[in-house]
Amino acid sequence: MHRNLLHTALLSTALLAGNMLFGQEKPANLYYPTHQEIVASYKRAADLDSALKRLPATAAIAFRPDWLQGGKAFWYKSPLKNREYEFYLVDAAKSNKRKAFDHARMADALSKATGQQQTAAKLSITDMVFSADNKQVKINTGKDWYDCDLQSYALSKTTAPAGRLSGNPALQRRNRFRVDSISKDKQWMASIKGGNLFVKAVNGDKEIQLTKDGSTDKPYGRYSWSPDSKHLVAYKVDPKKVKEISFILANVPGTTRGVIKTRPYAQPGDENTTYEMYIFNVTDQSSIKVDADKMENVPELHWRHGNDQYFTFEKSDRGHQRFRVIEADVTSGKTKNVIDQKTNTFIFDQRIYTKYLPETHEIVWITDKDGWRHIYLVNELTGEEKLVTKGDWVVRDIDSVDVKKRQIWFRGSGMKTDEDPYFVHNYRIGFDGQKLFDLTPEIGNHTVVYSPDGTYYQDTYSQVNVAPVVTLKATATGKKIMDLEHFETKDFLATGVKLPEVFVAKGRDGKTDIWGVICRPSNMDPTKSYPVIENIYAGPQDSFVPKNFLPASEMQSMAELGFIVVQIDGMGTDNRSKAFHDVCWKNIADAGFPDRILWMKAMAAKYPQADINRVGIYGTSAGGQNSTGAMLFHPEFYKAAVSACGCHDNRIDKQWWNEQWMGYPVGPHYDAQSNITNAAKLKGNLLLIVGEADSNVPPESTYRLADEFKKAEKDVDLVIIGGSDHTDGGPYGRAKKRDFFVRHFLNVEPPNRNLNELATVN
Repeated sequence: MHRNLLHTALLSTALLAGNMLFGQEKPANLYYPTHQEIVASYKRAADLDSALKRLPATAAIAFRPDWLQGGKAFWYKSPLKNREYEFYLVDAAKSNKRKAFDHARMADALSKATGQQQTAAKLSITDMVFSADNKQVKINTGKDWYDCDLQSYALSKTTAPAGRLSGNPALQRRNRFRVDSISKDKQWMASIKGGNLFVKAVNGDKEIQLTKDGSTDKPYGRYSWSPDSKHLVAYKVDPKKVKEISFILANVPGTTRGVIKTRPYAQPGDENTTYEMYIFNVTDQSSIKVDADKMENVPELHWRHGNDQYFTFEKSDRGHQRFRVIEADVTSGKTKNVIDQKTNTFIFDQRIYTKYLPETHEIVWITDKDGWRHIYLVNELTGEEKLVTKGDWVVRDIDSVDVKKRQIWFRGSGMKTDEDPYFVHNYRIGFDGQKLFDLTPEIGNHTVVYSPDGTYYQDTYSQVNVAPVVTLKATATGKKIMDLEHFETKDFLATGVKLPEVFVAKGRDGKTDIWGVICRPSNMDPTKSYPVIENIYAGPQDSFVPKNFLPASEMQSMAELGFIVVQIDGMGTDNRSKAFHDVCWKNIADAGFPDRILWMKAMAAKYPQADINRVGIYGTSAGGQNSTGAMLFHPEFYKAAVSACGCHDNRIDKQWWNEQWMGYPVGPHYDAQSNITNAAKLKGNLLLIVGEADSNVPPESTYRLADEFKKAEKDVDLVIIGGSDHTDGGPYGRAKKRDFFVRHFLNVEPPNRNLNELATVN
């Protein structure tokens, strides 16, 4: 089945019925409610949002099993209606599930023990540890731990249990460098004095000075011992002070003056501290400068198993266009590249994955250097690369590497050509690329949690319009042991909500499928056409259209006011091909708009109820930058925007994020794509929101933009949220956003909150 038709195949029967509202006949008129109708819409949106959040499947994606000692049983919290819940105990080995205890008796016991009234369906239990025979349980109420006898339900205060089991052990891509003062054989101690490196015997008093050219301005530091304790790797540091940013808090209790807050904040183009690597021989006190360029961070060292003459380290060059794994020889300082990846665009530094297998001299490496993100097995000695996974699909991440079985457990998306290419599935594969096994074959977006020893896994899967299923499976075979929970859409549909629709259209190249979702008013009149509002976040670090069950969302709540609300992943975002992603390179202002606009035009061609002469857009952070950019660079299509805490000029924002996508050094393209330098292009209506104490994107980004609008004599609205950090404005900001779109697209005044107008609606 071709992907541009899949949205139809993915819809539930109920959703298809809902789509009849999108009849093909051209609507007779535009939707313009009266004031009383819009007040009722606000009330309906609030009531619907509250009703949806009281239904159990809303919380199902957050399912988390808590494994007991032995790793064969676990408990979990099952959501019920009205934010109530029950606790279940599952014996995976016996394929048995039962309630963890008598909830009514537990409520009585906790009420007496804590002095606070408890109910059976809302027990204040945050953690539990069962005894081996399941006759005793330690429970935590968020404040205290209690021992509970499950025969008598007698409670007594106790201390927290010693250790806990957890599934899915985190695999770090790069460990942080650790200063290693004591040698591995415990005979030597290293230290820095006056910027120079010294060593002395642990049981001696005489210090040996290994360097003399260090100073307090350019000291040696960050040292680490070789496994045989004969060599010390240390760095000569050229420190650069990180420049600071400031903001003023206008309303600090206890003072009548504004308070200035200042903190370090590196921006694109700023100088960075650099490190030069040296190797010191403790026996003869000689030193060698390693044949490597200066580095802007201190890497973890990986010593060759069985031969302490060599170690490897990773280096990402500034500008994000070269990544290397470099081998160094401690006897000569000579280096060679084991891995040397270069690109004309960018290497996504935060997505580089390496895992070192010292005993076999192999490195598991994930890279998209050949067009799609895949796993490679690299020979540490020769640099030979073997492709483990391949195809026009993406490895999302690795869950674990089994060295003994020579298997890799990973997450991938796009392998199944008959479903959404963003759906995450879990797989295992041999180091040789053989015996690929799908652990999650069911259609949907999967979240898997493995048991501590990997014997079992819990799989939760759903789609935006298909309710979650939670199953327990055996890892060796993928065979289902039991369904833990199986939710339905009927309770949601009974509220009147129209579940989101998945929609696919071609992108700017006429070939690539662009995926998004549509949210519609529950009471849509098929004879009228409605303004379209796009929820945008086009940051290149990920993809953002929701894939899990989504009955309740801000998008749906806004749709209830009389809008068709959409969200789209255009080119330049992640989790597709390298070519798809590369569109963002030195081109963040593109934000996928050519794809987004074509997608909405295709939607309107199929569904005439979508009025693309009235298109608005909103977003936060990078989405704040994107939504304002829509107004400046595509005013022929977008007519109004709400932009919260936007990075309106990539030179003002944080260095690591902006140099990753916009490149280094800072060039004229930074200026050309700045919202600030393009402010005079504004034609439509714009509301800016910013937190006064934004620590993520400096608030002056928004202030400077507002100042440029003033200079250009452009009329915009500005809302400053006092004391707030990086924010969309919270409830107040979200209310202002809705009111803004209602005024400009529906030509009606929203509810008057000063008169508490919403409270008068029945």
